Amino acid sequence: MHVVEAHGVRIPALGLGTYRLTGAVAERLVGEALALGYRHVDTAQMYGNEREIGAAIARSDVARETIFLTTKIWPDQFRADDLLRAAAASVARLGTVPDLLLLHWPNQAVPLAETIGALNRAKALGHARAIGVSNFPIALVQAAVALSSEPLVANQVEYHPLLDQSALAAELRRLGMALIAYSPVAQGQVFAERELQRIGERHGRTAGQVALRWLLQQPGVCAIPRSSKASHLSANRALDGFALSAAEMAAITALGSRQGRLVNPAGVAPHWD
Repeated sequence: MHVVEAHGVRIPALGLGTYRLTGAVAERLVGEALALGYRHVDTAQMYGNEREIGAAIARSDVARETIFLTTKIWPDQFRADDLLRAAAASVARLGTVPDLLLLHWPNQAVPLAETIGALNRAKALGHARAIGVSNFPIALVQAAVALSSEPLVANQVEYHPLLDQSALAAELRRLGMALIAYSPVAQGQVFAERELQRIGERHGRTAGQVALRWLLQQPGVCAIPRSSKASHLSANRALDGFALSAAEMAAITALGSRQGRLVNPAGVAPHWD
């Protein structure tokens, strides 16, 4: 599997999302994913599984330096002192320094300059190897980049064939940032899409595998599907050996207005593009 490079940071294009994976299940699945060849693992303070993720990595036979680990800070910790404490706490729970530390959602109640300044400080203190944002629309990404003395390497957002993110993806490419797509199979909804099924039949693949290939064939895009079953981990990894044609890519892109956004929490979500 290829990597996406952003400001010199190399991010494995296919990763494992761990939202709603907790306790022994989270630890077991991360261990199985690493054994299958996954080298990108995503977590967050809000998921409540950082200890288990860190334990799985520590117990794996896979060298830590080959694993790209991301965690995220919840917006109620965006005041400068709070953010620094939160970043240090993540390192302690994970038992290792994350490769990427993200702001989980925007928080308009705290000045962005204060939060970005603290995020830069967290990196300088060794609480993260790289920093970025998550769920930031175009205007907020631009503002965050302008305020940051360190490069912001990624914006993690919902992205799948049923949600048009072309404008945001283009702006992130212009800024040299990676787009990390969560919910890349639209929480399972892509499996019912006949166009994806037809394309999959031509390649001997599932609609979900087609959706993931569509994402990963776009420049600068990573995907972090979540799975609670080992069989799904294997299926999501089976993306080598086929490629989508330009016509197939265009046909999938055309689905972008079919469903829209699935993750839009009240009181947290920004004004989307």
